[in-house]
Amino acid sequence: MPDSDTSEASLRVVSSLKEVARADWDACANPGWPSVGPLCDRRPAIDGVTYNPFISHDFLSALEESGAATGKTGWLGQHLVLDDTAGKPVAILPCYLKSHSMGEYVFDHAWADAFERAGGRYYPKLQASVPFTPVSGRRLLVRPGEDADRHRATLAAGGIALAERHGVSSLHVTFATEADIEVLKASDYLVRTDQQFHFVNENYRDFDDFLEQLASRKRKAIRRERRDALEGGIEVEHLTGRDLTEDSWDAFFAFYIDTGSRKWGQPYLNRRFFSLLGERMADRILLILAKRNGRPIAGALNLIGSNTLYGRYWGTLEEQPFLHFEVCYYQAIDWAIRHGLPHVEAGAQGEHKLARGYRPTTTHSAHWIANKSFRKAVADFLSRERRQVARDGEALAEFMPFRKE
Repeated sequence: MPDSDTSEASLRVVSSLKEVARADWDACANPGWPSVGPLCDRRPAIDGVTYNPFISHDFLSALEESGAATGKTGWLGQHLVLDDTAGKPVAILPCYLKSHSMGEYVFDHAWADAFERAGGRYYPKLQASVPFTPVSGRRLLVRPGEDADRHRATLAAGGIALAERHGVSSLHVTFATEADIEVLKASDYLVRTDQQFHFVNENYRDFDDFLEQLASRKRKAIRRERRDALEGGIEVEHLTGRDLTEDSWDAFFAFYIDTGSRKWGQPYLNRRFFSLLGERMADRILLILAKRNGRPIAGALNLIGSNTLYGRYWGTLEEQPFLHFEVCYYQAIDWAIRHGLPHVEAGAQGEHKLARGYRPTTTHSAHWIANKSFRKAVADFLSRERRQVARDGEALAEFMPFRKE
C-alpha cells in the first residue's frame, strides 16, 4: 500500500464486509442518507450525493453472505479501506480479486484472449465494481470533508499498489461516475466508454403526459403494446416494504432462474440472496409482478434510489406478447413519474429501449494495465472505441421517439 499521508491516514485491505461496521461503510458509500426507511422524502441529493442502493453495506453484504459473491464463485473480497488516525474509515474502494470476467458487463474477454495468446497471464485480476450489476455509481466511496479529494486520489493510487502487490495483470473500475473517472485518469488509468439506455423524467404529470411528448406513431405503438401485454386477464401488482413476503420471493426466483438459465447457462444469484435483500432493504425494493387469474407468471425486480429507479432482473414462465416491455419498462416509467424520480435505469444494452422512451446514455470505466506493451495496445483500442461509442450515441439519438420541434 502507498505510504503517502500515513501520518494522517492508513490503508488496509479487508476480505469481508463483516470487517467494516455497517454505519462506517454507509457513511462513505451514501453519506447523510438513512440506511432504512424513507429516502428523505425523495430529495434527489444530500450535499450533492445521491443515494445508490447497490453500494450500500446491506446490498453488498447480502451478495457475500448468500454465497453469490465469494472466493468460491470467483469474487474474493479485497476491499480497500482508508482509515483516519482514530482508525475510522474515511474512504473505501469496493474491490474483488477475480478468476474470470463473468458478471461484469464491461467485456474484456478479447483482452484476456489476446494477452494470454501473447504468453501473459490475465487472471486473476482486480475488479472494483458491484458484482452482477451494470449500474453506474460512485466507486471511490469517500466521506464528505475538506480532505475528500485527497482521499479519492489515495484510493486511486492504493488500487494500483494493491494490484502490484498481488502481481495481477490489471485493475478494472467499472460503471464509475464521471467525477471518479477524472480522479482515476489523473492516476494513469485508461478510460473506456459504453452505451446504456435510461429514461429521463421531464417533470411529467403522469404516463399519458409522457406519451403526449412522443410522435403520434410511437405513442400509438406503446398504447397498443400495453394493451396487448395485459390481454387474457393479466394484472400487475407492485410490492414494496412489508408487502414483500417469502412467497413473493419464491415466485420471483422461479422467474429469475428460468430466464437466467437460458441467458447465462447458470444464474449468478441464489434464493438466499433475495431473502437477505428483503430482510435488509425492503423499503428500497419495488417488485413488479404480473399475475394471470391471481397466479404470478412474470416479474421484474427494481431497487429504489434517491433519484433513480433501477430495473435489475426479469423473468417469466409464460409467453405473452409485450409483457416484458410492460413489466420492465412501462411500469417502471409509470412508477417513477408518480413518485417524482428523475431517472429510470433498466440495465445494460438493449437498443429496443429507445423506442420506449429510453435515451442513449454514456457509461464509463477505468482500467489500469500492468504490462506496458499490453497497456499501449489497449489504449489504442480504447481511443478508437470511444470515438465509435460517441458516433453511435449521436446516431441513436436521431431515432428517439419524441416529437420533433
